[in-house]
Amino acid sequence: MRKFAAYIEWDPETKLYVGFVPSLPGAHTQGATLDELQQNLQEVLELCLEEYEGSLDELPQFVGVQQIGVPE
Repeated sequence: MRKFAAYIEWDPETKLYVGFVPSLPGAHTQGATLDELQQNLQEVLELCLEEYEGSLDELPQFVGVQQIGVPE
């Protein structure tokens, strides 16, 4: 089983969770709850992988996340 890292944000305007997988083009979705988002991400990943024409070994590998502060 191949695992992908998803980036998740809360959108206060739509009041939805938004998730995307940076290493797989087109892999993004939203959900009203984190559970719904998880299911939607699973579905979109499966669809994107069906359509992906390259080698999965050539996709970027997740390393980590950093928070960078800037003055307000």
